[in-house]
Amino acid sequence: MQFPALITSFRARLLLLLALMLGITLGVQYYFNLRTVRSNAHMIVEQEQAIMTGVALGVKSLTSDKYLDEIIGDLREPLLNDKNGRVKNIMVVDDDGNVQDSIIPEYNPKKLDDGTNQFYQFKNMPLPPLRGAVRLTNEDEELPSWIPSSSSVDFAEAGAFYFPVETDKGRRFIIVVLGPANTLTNLLERQTSRAALYTLLLLLVTTLVTGFFVWRFTRPIKELSNAARKVAAGNLDVQVPADRTDEMGTLAIAFNEMTEKLKGARELETQLHQAEKAAVVGRLAAAIAHEIRNPLNYINLTLDHLRSSFAPGDEKKRETFARLTDQLKTEVARINRHITDFLKYSRPTKLELQDVNIRAEAEDALRIVEARAEESGIATNVIQEGDLPAVLADRESLRSVLTNLVINAVEAIDGEGGAVSIKLSHPAQNFVKVEVSDTGCGIANEDIAKIFEPYFSTKDTGTGLGLAIVKKAVDDHGGTISVASRKGGGTTFTITLPANEKGETLKAEG
Repeated sequence: MQFPALITSFRARLLLLLALMLGITLGVQYYFNLRTVRSNAHMIVEQEQAIMTGVALGVKSLTSDKYLDEIIGDLREPLLNDKNGRVKNIMVVDDDGNVQDSIIPEYNPKKLDDGTNQFYQFKNMPLPPLRGAVRLTNEDEELPSWIPSSSSVDFAEAGAFYFPVETDKGRRFIIVVLGPANTLTNLLERQTSRAALYTLLLLLVTTLVTGFFVWRFTRPIKELSNAARKVAAGNLDVQVPADRTDEMGTLAIAFNEMTEKLKGARELETQLHQAEKAAVVGRLAAAIAHEIRNPLNYINLTLDHLRSSFAPGDEKKRETFARLTDQLKTEVARINRHITDFLKYSRPTKLELQDVNIRAEAEDALRIVEARAEESGIATNVIQEGDLPAVLADRESLRSVLTNLVINAVEAIDGEGGAVSIKLSHPAQNFVKVEVSDTGCGIANEDIAKIFEPYFSTKDTGTGLGLAIVKKAVDDHGGTISVASRKGGGTTFTITLPANEKGETLKAEG
């Protein structure tokens, strides 16, 4: 895999994100650990400095005529500061446990009236645990009884450290008393707490950032999951965004291609099913039509024979006889027309395409309903917008489409008045638009989606094949048909048909 492709890889980006978050977390943790180590080292160095300072002052007091409290008064040593200093006391003690000198004046020797010194006993002093500041060269050397056995002291706790020094007046012990490192300990505790808080905050931030990016990275997976559920439910129009360049983008493209192929397979299956059904219906229709039309023809011929040969001599009876035979012939014609519609819908269409003058066909369709329209006071007209090219269509099939629509339009108008119009236009290249409108009763919303289905009819005497035949004919021509209607507000059927731009052009009137 090449480097650019590796960078845009979903897996590589996720691994880089996790590595980055891990690196940031470890880096911050290392930084705070380093600060803690430095603080501890500073405390150790401070304790060592305090002991060394105490020992140095003790040695200086052995060779000076001043007491330690006087010597310290001349120094500016922060470790010996009363408030914040680590050194709480420095003493010089002899082998007998007498305090010879101290930075605390009340522990220094007091002159008695007889000129002798009264010494404060070391064993009477409240002190923290005592231990040696250094390991003696001669470990078998005997220590005074007032020095207890060595005890363990933490570097941050209070403690007393002794250091033996040989002088011309005998052995002396310099004792440095250190207070607890409260300030440094508190500081260290605060630093530790702060480090823990920073670490928690960092973990929270990295968790949120990681969660955000993981959510973004996995969003395509969620979209694919939702889309897959919709496809499983039967919706093959689902498409997922395919604008990524990683594996998820490739998967999205493959998913979209799969749904398109499934949709094509479903359409092919539907067409095959319709074709099989149409073939079965066609064979059945042909058989039924043959069996029904033969008796109908015989009935029709018999009626003609009855009217011509057996008409009654009485005038009134002859009129009644003629009216009844006419009604019978009308019903026979209606049955024959239904059979014809059934055969038209069930048989495969064989179109003879030619250039057809769409305006002439529209006017012929209106001429068929002209007499009925005049009786009901219905206005009919053809409206042409601009020049029109010839329509590439089968003349008989197109005439059937327009005739069906205008007959339905006239029948949809109840009572007197109203209008039926056919509007012709050429809104786009290679297509002619035909709009058949009426001011009739309209179609209910729940029925609009079903009006092109076979055998669906809102009329009591309808077969439900008229509009199904219309849609089939339009589809066979490669056109489209749609309907816009509202209850009580009229209906408009809109048809688009392929045009022959190179054929004869029909000029607009006026």
